[in-house]
Amino acid sequence: MAKHLDLEEQEQLDALKHFWNRWGNLITWVLIVALGAYAAWNGWQYWERRQGALSSALYEEIDRSAEAGDVARLERALVDMKDKYGGTAYAAHGALLAAKVLQDKAKPAEAKAALAWVADKAPDDGLRAVARLRLASLQTGEKAYDEALKTLSASFPPQYVALAADRRGDVLLLQGKRSEAGAEFGKAYQGLAAESGDYRRLVGIKLNALGIDPEAGKTGAAS
Repeated sequence: MAKHLDLEEQEQLDALKHFWNRWGNLITWVLIVALGAYAAWNGWQYWERRQGALSSALYEEIDRSAEAGDVARLERALVDMKDKYGGTAYAAHGALLAAKVLQDKAKPAEAKAALAWVADKAPDDGLRAVARLRLASLQTGEKAYDEALKTLSASFPPQYVALAADRRGDVLLLQGKRSEAGAEFGKAYQGLAAESGDYRRLVGIKLNALGIDPEAGKTGAAS
């Protein structure tokens, strides 16, 4: 009986050896790849958490500098943020905040540079859109109308299309291009939801001032 069991065990061992000789190398590599992918995923998750924590701390430094009105400190923190964590949302938010402070502190060139960076580098379409709208406002304030229109010619997410059209209308009106301005205000009015309230009414007033009926789209003496 023992000899019979020994023979069965030997057959099983031989079958296992045959299987391992045929498939063992493949199985080993599959395990290596799977374990490597799992380790890489854990490493990536750890790196992202660490990047998030560090960029958050640097954003807080920008925020404190903004509240204190310490422009030099704010600019240093912003440079560090862009260099080290430029791909994070914290960096984009930090640059938007810094741009507002720089504008308030009469540093328009630096403010525009910060907004241009967000418009180009932010990881989120919405943040890029906000940066473009603010940048266009600064350019319009400096009477750099062609630059503002170029900024506003970029692609915008659906929820910002009407806002961009309204800004383009403002710029065109300042250039004396009443017909083109009216067309842009019309796009803005139609694109803004009825619940936009006061903003939509403001665009309607702009259209009325140009002799355009916001609802019917009929033109008067706009030209």
